[in-house]
Amino acid sequence: MTKDEVYMNLCLTLAMLGKGNVAPNPMVGCVIVCEGTIIGEGYHELFGGPHAEVNAIRSVRDKSLLQKSTLYVNLEPCSHWGKTPPCSNLIVEHAIPKVIIGSIDSHSKVAGQGIVHLRKAGIIVEVGVIEQECIKLNRRFYTFHEKERPFVLLKWAETKDGFIDIAQHLKTTQKGLWITNDECRKLVHKWRSEETAIMVGTNTAKIDNPSLTTREWTGQNPIRVSIDKELSFPENLHLLDNSVRTIIFTHKQKENFLNIEYITQAEISVSSILVALHARDIQSIIIEGGTKLLQSFIDADAWDEARVFIGNRYFREGVQAPKLMAALYESEMIGDSTLRYYRNR
Repeated sequence: MTKDEVYMNLCLTLAMLGKGNVAPNPMVGCVIVCEGTIIGEGYHELFGGPHAEVNAIRSVRDKSLLQKSTLYVNLEPCSHWGKTPPCSNLIVEHAIPKVIIGSIDSHSKVAGQGIVHLRKAGIIVEVGVIEQECIKLNRRFYTFHEKERPFVLLKWAETKDGFIDIAQHLKTTQKGLWITNDECRKLVHKWRSEETAIMVGTNTAKIDNPSLTTREWTGQNPIRVSIDKELSFPENLHLLDNSVRTIIFTHKQKENFLNIEYITQAEISVSSILVALHARDIQSIIIEGGTKLLQSFIDADAWDEARVFIGNRYFREGVQAPKLMAALYESEMIGDSTLRYYRNR
């Protein structure tokens, strides 16, 4: 591994500290090196707050050293005014002579302009150090801007015989119908804290009455999303408790109320849902089910990653799990359950 790769890997490690707190911005880490010694580090900590480059430059005690340093950053420095000033301006102001970048920013307001700005100022710029790793870290960000939709993560748990729910007539005779274990459930709550939104279908909302929060993990609650075409949800549903921002897609007209936004669509489809969520800066969403909703995203080829738990039990009868034709790329054991990871091409 080259020294540039070592420093860029450190940028990625720093960037991940912002996971769950910076969307719809990307996760970015920055390292400043002077004559082989790291003199500054920073990462983008919170959406609306200073970017990684700003925090790294601020951390340097002797600013005169910047004029003979190299700045490493996993994503191209911005060149436009947003919630914060352009990072490329700050780099130029401090006369940092060399900048090494992991990957180009695909955001239409950046898209290479940061690099152009730096080079016009006489700064040496190198691009593409461990580029694929840098892109992988921010695949939600890239999906959001390049495909103009949220990154879609499918998640479900199924039994060894392929059911995600037991037959209704057996629910009164069997107790403890969790498919997986406590460790898996805590992991799911961690995942929720890392994504912008989470979605369930109409029947899941009515029958299971899920909270869709991170109550078993410390972190932000995702925006809750569901479909209620005819506005038939009972008022006592957790989704309607106003505790968390919630979006309901419906055919009817209904005024928004506190944390609940109603989106009226004549035809509710996977495509129309994703367009509406993208317009609201929702960068990523977990689709938790049930089978009909999950299968609709699979059939529309509108998914990016799937995480499927295989629990250590059988239901014999019930609701069949979704059918996913994709190559398994990773698998691990979590207690007595198996977790399988899939990616869409």
